[in-house]
Amino acid sequence: MCALLEAFFISTGLVAVAEIGDKTQLLAIMLAARFRRPVPIVLGILVATLANHGLAATLGFVVAEYLTGPAFQILVGVGFVAMAAWALIPDKDDEDAGSRTAGGVFLTTLVAFFLVEIGDKTQIATTLLAARFHDILIVAAGTTLGMMLANVPAVFLGEAATKVVPLKYVRIAAAVVFALIGVSVLAAALLKPGFHV
Repeated sequence: MCALLEAFFISTGLVAVAEIGDKTQLLAIMLAARFRRPVPIVLGILVATLANHGLAATLGFVVAEYLTGPAFQILVGVGFVAMAAWALIPDKDDEDAGSRTAGGVFLTTLVAFFLVEIGDKTQIATTLLAARFHDILIVAAGTTLGMMLANVPAVFLGEAATKVVPLKYVRIAAAVVFALIGVSVLAAALLKPGFHV
């Protein structure tokens, strides 16, 4: 039970911090400003994130099932360290993402969020977290909650939500968390008895 809670809270916290200032959060602000209907936007974000992160967590879990041992752990650790470096790079706002889709506010949000999240830091983090914790549901639930914690205020408060804390410091905090997880995974793999370089 303790391992499940650890996986859930790390997944939630890591993605919530990494999402602040991310292009999907900027998309949430843009959609809120454009449509001024927060409930369908929030529901669209929720459904898109559940689908996207469910797929990402499944991929991470499957890869972890077939690739085991210290070499795979080193790969996961290096992945987290790379995520730390990537977290320091500001995202650019995809200004046209919401306007290219058709349909209602919910459908526009769902499609835009799902597509913009593909290959994003938080999606890749979800894959790595599922590989690390070997749990699809807990990781996907945690990362989805993290996305909602970061994006719901952005929808309701608009641009003011990203001005509370300078994004530079949020990116640094996310990078530190990613780096710490990466170093701990690397240390566990390299210090495992029987490991040879």
